[in-house]
Amino acid sequence: MATILDGKALAAEIDKNTMLEVQKLSDRGITPGLVVILVGHDEASQLYVRNKERRAKKMGFHSVIRNLPETITETELIQIVQKYNTDPTINAILVQLPLPAHINDFHVTMAISPQKDADGFHPLNLGKLILNQANQTPVACTPSGIMEFFKAYNIPLDGKRAVVIGRSAIVGKPMAALLVNANATVTVAHSHTTNLSELTRKADILVVAVGIAHFIKADDVKPGAVVIDVGMDRDVQHKLVGDVDFKEVEKKAAYITPVPRGVGPMTITMLMAQTVSLTKWSSEQDG
Repeated sequence: MATILDGKALAAEIDKNTMLEVQKLSDRGITPGLVVILVGHDEASQLYVRNKERRAKKMGFHSVIRNLPETITETELIQIVQKYNTDPTINAILVQLPLPAHINDFHVTMAISPQKDADGFHPLNLGKLILNQANQTPVACTPSGIMEFFKAYNIPLDGKRAVVIGRSAIVGKPMAALLVNANATVTVAHSHTTNLSELTRKADILVVAVGIAHFIKADDVKPGAVVIDVGMDRDVQHKLVGDVDFKEVEKKAAYITPVPRGVGPMTITMLMAQTVSLTKWSSEQDG
């Protein structure tokens, strides 16, 4: 049976360290400022934003939530983002995705100052990650949280064969870059990949981010693999499940993340930690 990678417990430990950093900043008269911009009324996004707000307030942040109507134009949204770029009380800006169809995600991401990019999605920050020059640079929160699992559980990456299923700029691409930077040999698979199981059965590290419930079965997994499930799906009984058939794969893997209590808790935790890092980096430049 696999060792369960407990995201909730690990997140709590990282939160403790983040709060210590917040206290150090407070002693210098500095309060981390995070603004989350939500456009429209997507229920999942609203829940996620509420969770972010609760955590930010618990951490002692200056937390701002901007709820904007779905009818807002792209130009108006970018103007709001640019306002926060120059607001000295805000250190981190996050625009909750997805955005309405009439707004171009890339244009909005480009409008966020790279120095306040809470999600690490700005092309400048992604470019630094690809070049392995990400010192004092924000990195996408879900992949950075996954890297914390490897660190906390002493899971080696050097020379390991890794397969990342999914090529989004939110998870797949930054995850692949982080693994490459850690000296893993990485394959990125996606919807056009043929003979996917042939790849996954050779993977020492398997990261699955496809959004399809129980997409990965036990037959798709190498014995003793490390399986990271990024999925948040609903089965036919409307129960929250992941992209991996946990019950069966747990018997075969060496390590596995559950859903829930796996990758999910780490994403908000890394957002909080990254907000503090952005605040520290900004204060160093100002000082």
